[in-house]
Amino acid sequence: MVALDGTTLTVPDSPAVLTRFTKQAGNHGGTGYPQVRLLALVACGTRSLIDAVFGPTTTGETTYAPRLLPSLRPGMILLADRNFAAQGLLSDITANGSEVLVRLNHGRRMPVLARHPGSYLSTLGPVTVRVIDCEITITTTAGKHTGLYRLATTLLDHHRYPAGELATLYDQRLEVETAYLELKSMILGSRVLRARTPERITREIHALLVVYQLARSARRERPGCLVAPAEAGFRVGAGLDGPGAVR
Repeated sequence: MVALDGTTLTVPDSPAVLTRFTKQAGNHGGTGYPQVRLLALVACGTRSLIDAVFGPTTTGETTYAPRLLPSLRPGMILLADRNFAAQGLLSDITANGSEVLVRLNHGRRMPVLARHPGSYLSTLGPVTVRVIDCEITITTTAGKHTGLYRLATTLLDHHRYPAGELATLYDQRLEVETAYLELKSMILGSRVLRARTPERITREIHALLVVYQLARSARRERPGCLVAPAEAGFRVGAGLDGPGAVR
């Protein structure tokens, strides 16, 4: 099971950087710093990186996403937010035998081909899907949030994949957001990247991803660790408390 999502990284506001990376527009004139868009494919069980792509924010997530599809394998279940529910993208994802569980806009009109307990058959372009309307409660350190979700999946067998179990499964999509939190807050320290040219920014992001992956591998392979890989903290994974510790 894998999750796909995007985020942004902040880079220095230098003339060289601005030749490739731009500031985001906003209510107050922009972000203040240029940004890089990062899109990653993450294994939900371990939060390890499977693949990643990055570039200017002038290119959207759904344009970057096809570059990650060669890393999908038959039998994988891809979890994604509603931004990735484009018909062409879903068709490309399923072309190699991967399955999809993606959120749709709740008001999106879907044709009803057949009804099953808790779901109904429909289509997204050329792809046949099951649609599940459900209520999902997400618990974080800030509290609980309950919302109405409309999910679409290519797992069509309602006996083998009951609607309730798929709604619960979708909660695992948050693992990619937790991975970004670890990457940006615990490793990067919420700071702006240091490199001041586009070429050096590329190298710095590659290094950042390597450090993240090494830290994830250390968690997974540490002997005697009783914590599930996706639940381990950076201090557990790194095993370091002195200078140079990964936090």
